[in-house]
Order: sequence, then structure tokens, then C-alpha cells
Amino acid sequence: MEVMTEYWVVGGEYTDTSFTTLRSGAKLECYGPFMSYEAARKEWLARTMQTIDNALIRYRIVSERPSSFDCDGQLARSS
Repeated sequence: MEVMTEYWVVGGEYTDTSFTTLRSGAKLECYGPFMSYEAARKEWLARTMQTIDNALIRYRIVSERPSSFDCDGQLARSS
């Protein structure tokens, strides 16, 4: 049986451009799962373009399911 890779777009607003610590009160945003990298990239691009003027917001594509702790127990489904 073939295992399908799922992708998520994760990110949010960070304290600085090292992108290691989320801004105080901010939660990691998680969108997915997406069944293809291309679909996740489309979501990533849309989110990135919406926040292009804020250098402290960053999103990335991951292929491992974000832990519920990292995402505050919420995985947002993409439309």
C-alpha cells in the first residue's frame, strides 16, 4: 500500500527575522492537509502575498503533520 504524503502550510508572526519565536500572544497558524505540494504552494503563495508588507510574518510548507501542541490543537482546513 502506497502512503500518500500530505502537506501543510504553517507560520505566523515572529518576534524578529530569525523566525524562531512567535510574537507574544500569537499562535502558529496551520493550513491543510493538502494532497500535493503544488496545492500547498498555492496556499502558501496566497498567504505570503497577503502579508508581504510585514517582514516578521513567514509561512513555510511542511510534509509532516504539525503537532497539535504547535498548532494549539487546531488544524485549519483550506477551502
